[in-house]
Amino acid sequence: MKLLLAIIRDRDDVAVSDALSHSNVRVTRIASTGGFLRRGNVTLLIGVEDERVQEVLKLVHGACGEPEPGQHRATVFVLKAEQFEQV
Repeated sequence: MKLLLAIIRDRDDVAVSDALSHSNVRVTRIASTGGFLRRGNVTLLIGVEDERVQEVLKLVHGACGEPEPGQHRATVFVLKAEQFEQV
């Protein structure tokens, strides 16, 4: 299992969350700020099986709008998740 930390622009939040939800990918949203200009960001926590990582990366890329010059659509960290548990 992998944990994806996707940092996206706040204006892309709804489009990305909807794209993931429609593909049965569960998402936890955390408001955040960062970068040189302290623009609004959203950090999405996404847990998926290893074989779905590329699918989720494509969904995030496709749902984000065009970036401004010098900016990125998203920054995504893919981490190993040793254990996942819901209580």
